[in-house]
Amino acid sequence: MADAAEELDAVVVGAGFAGLYALYRLREQGLSVKVFEAGGDVGGTWYWNRYPGARCDVDSLNYSYSFDPDLEQDWEWTEKYASQPEIHAYLSHVADRHDLRKDVVLRTKVTQAHFDEDASRWTVRTDQGHAVSARYCIMATGCLSVPKFPEVPGLDRFSGPWYHTARWPEGEVDFRGQRLGVLGTGSSGVQAIPFLAEQARELTVFQRTPNYVFPAFNSPIDPELVARTKANYPQVRAAARQSLFGVEMDMPTKSALEVTDEERQAIYRACWDRGHVFALVQSFTDLIFNEESNETAAAFLREQVRSRVEDPELAAKLEPRGFPFATKRPCLDTAYYETYNRDDVHLVDLREEELLEITETGVRTAGGEYEFDSLVIATGFDAMTGALLDVDIRGRDGLSLRDKWRDGPETYLGVAVSGFPNLFTITGPGSPSVFGNMIVSIEQHVEWVGDLIAHLGQHGRSVAEAIDTAEKEWTEHVRVVSDASLLPRADSFYLGANVPGKPRVFMPYVGGVGPYRQKCDEVARNGYEGFVLR
Repeated sequence: MADAAEELDAVVVGAGFAGLYALYRLREQGLSVKVFEAGGDVGGTWYWNRYPGARCDVDSLNYSYSFDPDLEQDWEWTEKYASQPEIHAYLSHVADRHDLRKDVVLRTKVTQAHFDEDASRWTVRTDQGHAVSARYCIMATGCLSVPKFPEVPGLDRFSGPWYHTARWPEGEVDFRGQRLGVLGTGSSGVQAIPFLAEQARELTVFQRTPNYVFPAFNSPIDPELVARTKANYPQVRAAARQSLFGVEMDMPTKSALEVTDEERQAIYRACWDRGHVFALVQSFTDLIFNEESNETAAAFLREQVRSRVEDPELAAKLEPRGFPFATKRPCLDTAYYETYNRDDVHLVDLREEELLEITETGVRTAGGEYEFDSLVIATGFDAMTGALLDVDIRGRDGLSLRDKWRDGPETYLGVAVSGFPNLFTITGPGSPSVFGNMIVSIEQHVEWVGDLIAHLGQHGRSVAEAIDTAEKEWTEHVRVVSDASLLPRADSFYLGANVPGKPRVFMPYVGGVGPYRQKCDEVARNGYEGFVLR
């Protein structure tokens, strides 16, 4: 490793939607920037998650950048909900269009980021021997990027090939003629299972907790909708930025209990037929606040399971119960429930027979052993904090981020951490992030951080650090807002409950994308209130 570190204005960790836009924005401001990306190409989560059926649950026209008006007009989406290959192609196009690749170092994992108090700079090191000194360190590592593996032993003993949905290999994986086991029925599993069933000779799904699953009703994108949206993109984007979930929608005016059952069912049916998860969540004012109201939506969705799964006993196992609707992010599917009507697809309910271990030949539960040729692991992610804590980040006085967050993450606005000057976490815990359209939140954070850096330069300063009291007040506000809802009632990745030993802290801010933006703007207007600038 070289003795002298390369000096830059900023280092960005990650080359997904957030990292690429951070590179573009900071370069436009005249800063020297380098991006380190562990993957073999740009794309972030849309590079890694190449499993069959991988698709976004936000419609294509909204799940896209707004910073380049010409790009908005030029790019042609082909489907209502874009698939992984199309989103990856879009990000590759953006990287080429703006000549971003020249400042991106691929197949390189950042291992350390240490703050030098004397120089007020971050020293960033990688597994490939890079050492970079930068004034600013931008963590654009993504909320869903560190895979979580099964909580039972034996995966290393399995004699056949196994594949994690979040680390799917490039190129086609052929399961034809195989006995295939799938562990997990979150979003990745729900999307992959129908496609895997088309290939495998026999498919067995191991389910611990059935989720609320929505049909995508995906289709070629409507040309009239495209034309209408492109003609009004500035208004569409402005409405999304002030919305609850980062997608333009009419705000509800009534409780679910203030209408007749017939009216309520008609509204739910309309949302279902649209294949729009956020529309149903926002169809009434109180679905995520009132248990009785929430149950009306949950009951409607369970009824849809029964109508799509022919075997009543099997349908009952697939019905989500025990937690309110939308307290886990609902899944978007393509013929998921219908897949269980196939004779060659089987469900193992892990609430009835405990998962014990993965063996050399398959999976063992309390009910017996199941033999497989291959396994697919769809057990999700160490969400929101996993990628940040995967790097040895040390701030003032050598304090590690892992130690600071031992009892759960604390941030100011989800973008800064007290004791870690000039470290910025794009869509970090304490911001809306995964509780809505990620692209709207990514652009807002990158622009806000860029404006803060510009403000420092304009005032002859170079360091911004969140004040401890401001951080504590914001973290408490995030908790109070979530506790006023039903959201903490589920063992969700929002709480870190899917990772054994992880502190149970509700991480995203659920007060709405629009109100959150207004708070950030207010902080900026007040001279970056809550920060020490020096």
